[in-house]
Amino acid sequence: MPLTRDGLDPVAELARRRAEEPVSRLDLFGNTVWLVTRAADVRDVLTDTATFSNDFANLLAGGDAEELGLADPGGLGFRDPPEHTRLRRMLAPAFSARRLAELQPRIEAVVEGRLDALEAAGSPADLVQLFATVVPAMVIGELLGVPADEQEELGRLAEGRFDLLESVLAPLDSAAASLDRLSGYVARERLAPGEGLLGRLVREHGDDVSDRELAGLADGLLVGGHETTASMLALGAVVLLTDPDRAAQVRSGQADADRVVEELLRYLTVVQVAFPRWAREGTVIGGQPVAAGDLVLCSLSAADRDAALGPDLERVDLHRAPTPHLAFGHGVHHCLGAQLARMELRTAFPALLRRFPGLRLAVDPAELRFRERSLVFAVQDLPVAW
Repeated sequence: MPLTRDGLDPVAELARRRAEEPVSRLDLFGNTVWLVTRAADVRDVLTDTATFSNDFANLLAGGDAEELGLADPGGLGFRDPPEHTRLRRMLAPAFSARRLAELQPRIEAVVEGRLDALEAAGSPADLVQLFATVVPAMVIGELLGVPADEQEELGRLAEGRFDLLESVLAPLDSAAASLDRLSGYVARERLAPGEGLLGRLVREHGDDVSDRELAGLADGLLVGGHETTASMLALGAVVLLTDPDRAAQVRSGQADADRVVEELLRYLTVVQVAFPRWAREGTVIGGQPVAAGDLVLCSLSAADRDAALGPDLERVDLHRAPTPHLAFGHGVHHCLGAQLARMELRTAFPALLRRFPGLRLAVDPAELRFRERSLVFAVQDLPVAW
C-alpha cells in the first residue's frame, strides 16, 4: 500500500492513515512493521540515529550475508554513524557549491545533446528512453570521472534497482552486478587517478578506503541519483504536459524555475519511503509504542501531502512558496546529491519545453504505464509528440 498510487497520487488509504492512525501497523515481511505518515513524525524518526538504525546487518537477522545471498550494497543508505559520517565526509567536497557550479556547463551540454537525440528520433518518441534516463546517467558519469563514451551505460546498472514487484530482496540482488562493474572503474582509477570523484578519492583517501568501499560509494551515488532524477524528469514532464498552462508558464519563464522544481519534487515525491529503520530500543512514535527490533517505514509521499506543511497540497501550484518537503529525506541521510538533482531539473524542464513548443503526450494519460510496487515511483515509458 505505501508503494501504490492512484495515477500520480498516493492512494487514499495513506491520507486516511495520516489523519486517523498516523503510526499504523503493516502486515509485511513477517515482522512487526510500523508505517509513519505524518511529516513531523517522519522528521523525528529520520533525525534520531540514536534510537533508529539503518545498518545493513539488521536485514541479516543474525545470518551470514553470503549464505542468505544478499550483497551488501555499500554506500551510505545502510550505514549508521560513525561509519556513515566517515564515508559521507569523503564524498561531501564533490557536492560543494563550487564543484557543482563547475558541473553546470556539462549539465547544459548533456541536456542539449539529449534534446538533439530526441529531435533526431522524430515524433513520436519515448521521452523516458531518449531523455529522462540518459541525462542523469551522463551527469553522474561526469561527476565520477567516467569517460563520456561509457556514461550512458551507467544508467543500465541502476535500472530496476528499486522494483519490489518480484521480490523484496530484488534491490539487493541487482546490486551485486553493479558492484562488479563499478569495481572495474575503481581498479582503473587506482592505476591512473583521473579528475573525477573516484580519482580524487583515490588520491586523497587511497590508503583509508578499500576498492569495495569505493565501488559501494559509486553505486550509492549512481542508484540514488539516477532512477530518482530520471523518474522526476519523466513524471515532471507528465505534470507539465497534461496542463498546457503549466507548460506555457515554464516555457516562458513566468513560473520561477526554483519554485517549479520544488513543487514538482514535493507533489511527486518519487522516493516513496525512506530507507528502513530498526528501533534499537523501545520507544514511542506519535503516541504509538514501538518495541526494540521493530521495523519502521517512513512514508515520504504521505508526509509531503500533510496539511501541516501548508494548504491545498493535493494539487500542483507552480507558484507555491517552497514547502519544507521530504522528497530528499531528512537528517543525516538527507540526499547528498539533492542540489545536483535540482540543477538537472532546473536546466532540463525549461530547455525541453522551449526546444519543442508543441510538445504533448502521444497517448491518453490514462494509458500511461507506471511501475508497480517500486520504492521509486516511475513511469515505464512516455510517448511524446510535437
